[in-house]
Amino acid sequence: MLILKDIHKEYPAGDTKVPALRGVSMAFRKSEFVSILGPSGCGKTTLLNIIGGLDQYTSGDLIINEKSTKDFKDADWDAYRNHSIGFVFQSYNLIPHQTVLSNVELALTISGVSKAERRRRAKEALEKVGLASEINKRPNQMSGGQMQRVAIARALVNNPEILLADEPTGALDSETSVQIMDLLSEIAKDRLVIMVTHNPELAETYSSRIIRMIDGKLISDSNPYEAAQPKEKKPTKKKEKRTRNRSMSFVTALSLSLNNLRTKKGRTLLTSFAGSIGIIGIALILSISNGVTNYINRVQEDTLSSYPITIQKETADMSAIISTMMNANAASEEARHDLDAVYSNRVMYDLLHSLSNVEVQKNNLHAFKKHIENTPAYKEYASTIKYSYAMDFHIFTKDKDGRIIKSDIEALMREMFAGANMGGASSESGMGSMSGMSGMSMFSSYDIWQEMLPGKDGEILSDLLYEQYDLVYGAWPKNYNEIVLIVDKNNEISDVVLYSLGLKTTEEMKEELRTATKDEFEVGMTEKWSYEDICNMTFKMILAPDLYQRNVDGTYTNLSESDAGLAFLYDSTKPIELKISGIIRPNDDAVASMMTGSIGYTSALTGYMIDHAAESAVVKEQLANPSLDILSGLPFKTENETVLSDAEKALMIKDYFAKLTVADKAALYTDIKSKMPKDMLEAATMQMLSQYSLEQLKAMAVQAYAEQMGITDTTEIEAYINAMSDEELQAAMKEGIAAQIAASYAENVRAQMAMQTADMLAMAFDAEPFTEAQYAEFFDLYMPASESDSTYEKNLFLLGYVDKDSPSAISIYAKSFENKDEISALIAEYNKGVSQNDKIEYTDYVALLMSSITLVINAISYVLIAFVSVSLVVSSIMIGIITYISVLERTKEIGILRAIGASKKDISRVFNAETAIVGFASGAIGIGVTLLLIMIANPILHAVTDIEILNASLPVLGGVILVILSIGLTLIAGLLPSRLAAKKDPVVALRTD
Repeated sequence: MLILKDIHKEYPAGDTKVPALRGVSMAFRKSEFVSILGPSGCGKTTLLNIIGGLDQYTSGDLIINEKSTKDFKDADWDAYRNHSIGFVFQSYNLIPHQTVLSNVELALTISGVSKAERRRRAKEALEKVGLASEINKRPNQMSGGQMQRVAIARALVNNPEILLADEPTGALDSETSVQIMDLLSEIAKDRLVIMVTHNPELAETYSSRIIRMIDGKLISDSNPYEAAQPKEKKPTKKKEKRTRNRSMSFVTALSLSLNNLRTKKGRTLLTSFAGSIGIIGIALILSISNGVTNYINRVQEDTLSSYPITIQKETADMSAIISTMMNANAASEEARHDLDAVYSNRVMYDLLHSLSNVEVQKNNLHAFKKHIENTPAYKEYASTIKYSYAMDFHIFTKDKDGRIIKSDIEALMREMFAGANMGGASSESGMGSMSGMSGMSMFSSYDIWQEMLPGKDGEILSDLLYEQYDLVYGAWPKNYNEIVLIVDKNNEISDVVLYSLGLKTTEEMKEELRTATKDEFEVGMTEKWSYEDICNMTFKMILAPDLYQRNVDGTYTNLSESDAGLAFLYDSTKPIELKISGIIRPNDDAVASMMTGSIGYTSALTGYMIDHAAESAVVKEQLANPSLDILSGLPFKTENETVLSDAEKALMIKDYFAKLTVADKAALYTDIKSKMPKDMLEAATMQMLSQYSLEQLKAMAVQAYAEQMGITDTTEIEAYINAMSDEELQAAMKEGIAAQIAASYAENVRAQMAMQTADMLAMAFDAEPFTEAQYAEFFDLYMPASESDSTYEKNLFLLGYVDKDSPSAISIYAKSFENKDEISALIAEYNKGVSQNDKIEYTDYVALLMSSITLVINAISYVLIAFVSVSLVVSSIMIGIITYISVLERTKEIGILRAIGASKKDISRVFNAETAIVGFASGAIGIGVTLLLIMIANPILHAVTDIEILNASLPVLGGVILVILSIGLTLIAGLLPSRLAAKKDPVVALRTD
């Protein structure tokens, strides 16, 4: 049942509105042939479009099967047109690049009917209209009457309830018109047919009902139908389901677009070729880059097979720092001096700018070591297997000033940054100081001291060392306490190594740091030392267990933490004296040298340290007490640690305070009272700051800096202070003033409380009404620790204990690159049989050494790709314009698709499919042309580089990605045109010629 109730339709025309329908009301039977007559412009077609859901009424209501359409959404109208309405137009409105069968199938395709079913139903519809033998023709191969029959078949194929015919015989001759009217009359026997026509004779002959309209109003109805008013439906709890249209499949959209593109082969081919130019450029760059990378891998296989597979228990990615150090130790093209002594070079400036993020990986080397020992194949393929252990070396020497220093870079960095002032004074003088440096521990990955590779059958050194290094002076180590100094090809060592040798003082290093950060470094006369002076130097190694002295209460004290204790240990008989036996230098034939450190020691020294620690009394005591920190006498923390509330903290600290002696209470009360309250301190600080002008604050700051740095010329400091903003200056001075006020307050309080006896202070402490929050704060400040902050594993490390079955690193030196592959295969096989946590990840130093070259090649490739990508952008814009032109060309097709029920998304999908086809064609052409160009480019590369194994080749994955990229870019370029197409008014689109 179809009912129109007071339908009005107005069209905007500038600032006014033009009425097309003026309160049209009527109802239709389920099956009848209705003709609507009237002069042009009376609103007939508008009424037909509103009934068909192509156009929307301004007011009133259209009721379909007792259901109002006032709340219909776009999807509801799409479903209504697709399932309930069939359109027959005067100009047929067939899609020219589709066959007759495809035109009829289209409505079923949008409905989501399977291919076999829609083909069957389309053929049946064409058979009904007498065109069963014409299914493979295109519309331009048919007569007007035949095309109108195709349009009727398309309208009937979905078995609609209503057939709407807009001047179906307007473009036909009289004989054909009669045939079409006979067909429509037959159709009207079982469904509603509404026809708009100018021909009253046809209407009188065939229609069962004639409606006449003038100026948008209904003036007569030959057979009116008074439909019963729909009953008001009671609201239900469940929301009424609407019939939704299924979306057009992307395959169907591809088919529509492909057929359209076939009609414009030349333009499509040129567009695709233009879009492929960028793809060709990128593909060629990738091909050449891939060829060079393959060549580097070949060189890696041929020349660098002696480098080990290194597996570390826990390691940090320190590639930036290592790179800096390697560059610092690399030989320059020409030395600036004779090779007659040991000279210095500088790396501190670069080192300070080489901090990077740390990536940590863990391997179960305990289980893997057992695997190696139980697998004979490793010994078959490896020349040497080296086990390294995590140990803290306590090696000391005296510098030129007689000061005892620890010989490593981490100790140097800690000392330099703990109190270094690069233009700033301490907090005591009112300015902030540089008290530390985030990531300082990262310097520990650069080892001054490095173990040299042991040889076979218990030999102290590997033959590889003799092959890669020349002995400049002295002798190779023969005993566990002999070491060698490693210089670069210019006989130079860095300033950091000079500090570790005691040849540079801390103050000299601090001065270099200051000049480096201010770019004040001046090239001067380099220092040098004779070989004899170097080899006369000695170091003292204090073994880890010997650092600790047992106290009366059973705990232990680390003597090296105090200057006096360190001096006592250094001068005692406990340290091992290490002597430089020789100086070595990389030889000219070495492609790369294995030592990255500057002082080499033997595995015999490592073994001596491990054995000494295992036999020490302190280590044995810790091993016997795994739950107790023997150093502090406290138990280790457990996993079931509880978090105390303020109330629990208050009870515990009160109990602790109650057990204190009178003297302890007096001291504690004095300490508590000497701390100035925060709000009072803040107020006092701001008050004092307000008493000084900005000029006075600047003068105070300059004086503070000068006093801290110990200089009298304040010109540079004044310039530095003057560059500060007012806020920065006040913030900087605030800290110092606050510290002075707090110190003065504490001094006054302590002086006042010193006049009272301990008993009086203790009584005052007991009587003080502290709050629960204050007691909780006292708990955090004064409650003695009940658990150790250390761990069992950390204590064993501090004590120098090492389990020989659990190395910190394993280095496997292959006999050849083929053997290296076999070892890698053994590790891969091992990984297959263990859990995820026990899988081994390792560092391939050959790949690491070559990665920088590959990185440069990739960087150049990326830059070239970036330039070539401009053409991709241009071609994408061009494709977007072409797609927009296609939208304009296919405007009528858009209207046809919307008329048979296609949604806005379906329209977008059609044009997206078209751009996807063009994008795929561009990518395919680009890859094809690239493969042809590679055949030409390779002989040219061989001739230019004289490297026969250098062959450009496009990776398969790269080619696939480029095709996908081409499709993606064209899809993006077509988004705007496809959206414009989807937004087109179907009524306007159908009127387009």
